[in-house]
Amino acid sequence: MTQEKAEEYSPRKAYLWEALIVFGLLIAIMFVAIIKFEVDPHIPMFVGVILAALMSLKIGYTWEDIEQSMVDGITQALQSVIILTIIGILVGVWIASGVVPSMIYYGLMVLKPSIFLVAAVLVSSITSLATGSSWGTVGTMGIALMGIASGMGIPGPLTAGAVISGAYFGDKMSPLSDTTNLAPAMAGTDVFTHIKAMAKPTLIAYVLALAIFAFVTTRYTGGSADTSGVRILQEGLESNFTISPVLLLPPVLVIVAIAFKVSAIPGITLGILIAAVMGPFFQEGLDLGGIFDAAMNGYVSQTGMEAIDSLLTAGGLMSMMFSVSLTIIAMMFGGIAERSGILEVIVKTILKGVKGLTGLVVATIFTAILSNVTMPEQYISVVVPGRMYAPVYREKGYHPKLLSATLEAGGTISAPLIPWNTCGVYMSSVLGVGTLQYLPFAFFNLLMPIVTIVLTVIGQNVFYIEDEPETVIKEKKH
Repeated sequence: MTQEKAEEYSPRKAYLWEALIVFGLLIAIMFVAIIKFEVDPHIPMFVGVILAALMSLKIGYTWEDIEQSMVDGITQALQSVIILTIIGILVGVWIASGVVPSMIYYGLMVLKPSIFLVAAVLVSSITSLATGSSWGTVGTMGIALMGIASGMGIPGPLTAGAVISGAYFGDKMSPLSDTTNLAPAMAGTDVFTHIKAMAKPTLIAYVLALAIFAFVTTRYTGGSADTSGVRILQEGLESNFTISPVLLLPPVLVIVAIAFKVSAIPGITLGILIAAVMGPFFQEGLDLGGIFDAAMNGYVSQTGMEAIDSLLTAGGLMSMMFSVSLTIIAMMFGGIAERSGILEVIVKTILKGVKGLTGLVVATIFTAILSNVTMPEQYISVVVPGRMYAPVYREKGYHPKLLSATLEAGGTISAPLIPWNTCGVYMSSVLGVGTLQYLPFAFFNLLMPIVTIVLTVIGQNVFYIEDEPETVIKEKKH
């Protein structure tokens, strides 16, 4: 393009009404597709890409600009895409090697009737941390815990709240979780930095939730519990895997790697290699071919026990293609919407009158929750607000880990509390308790956004300038 043409070509940014048309149609398409037709969010999100592209053409952008903006958007998420694929490999190898079965086996040992609700939270947490799946945890351990609670006379909604609290703590903090990788991808940071940024508010909310459940449990310690189902699960794991505390070494090493600030990719890869070496020595019949197959296609559990098979048939590189493809499509949308100003004008409207860091965090959490209500899919509550607010956090000098942690505090956590959200529908149908019935007892989920906001207000969170990771900055005064 010549200089004269370049000067002549100067497309404007989107007006608010144009941006609202794109988002209004996207919300409508998402709601109908997910609620009425029960489809995955990928194609509705791709329709959003088309809408953003058409609006950008209408504004005056060329197709070359639009195509480059999609490529730029995808490029921002390539590190996270790599991590997602490696984590898929890790999950498959860890299950085949007996690492995940050992974590679940020892986790079940803490299930004591005298502290049942606390134990239910802990068991759900350990299972979700080990698998990275809140849905898998609720669909297996959750069902067993609901049965035990019934025998003890503990109300179903209260038990469901404990199960969901634990499952979502594990989902939020596990590097194996989809959303735990999706949030930093949208914000522009890596998974280990993201987890460390979430640690303080998450652990505070978790401890508070455990304290509440411990207090409530004292009202129900008089009943007798049939824990035979738990023992059956442990026996099923023992009969199909060699269970050993030594097999806890790979996750311990990954945690140590995080503590010593090892980058995500080599840290996760270390966990894969250690488990791959240990697996054949512990699991009878497991050889290099089995390791490779589990790494590629995931582990297929064939114990004959539905609860175990449902939980441990997971992992593999191919299992991550759902998240990888959604990330790519979301970044296509985000790239176009950022370049054309569609995101910018909506964020500016939301942030009118918002003052300081606290207001920004509250606005982010509110937007994520609103996304779960209007576009009822947990992934979208991380994707859309993530792309909306990423430029704002960069502009104000805040590290993207602040955004990624806030997205999870609002988006991931609120999804199971909304009756028509896919997570809420799944949880209520599996546990047999209505969403609005267990909502008051999902203490961790309810506390998480509150704790995040309170820590921001009192200045107890640490926020870093993006280009100077060791420099603490205080909330700007307006």
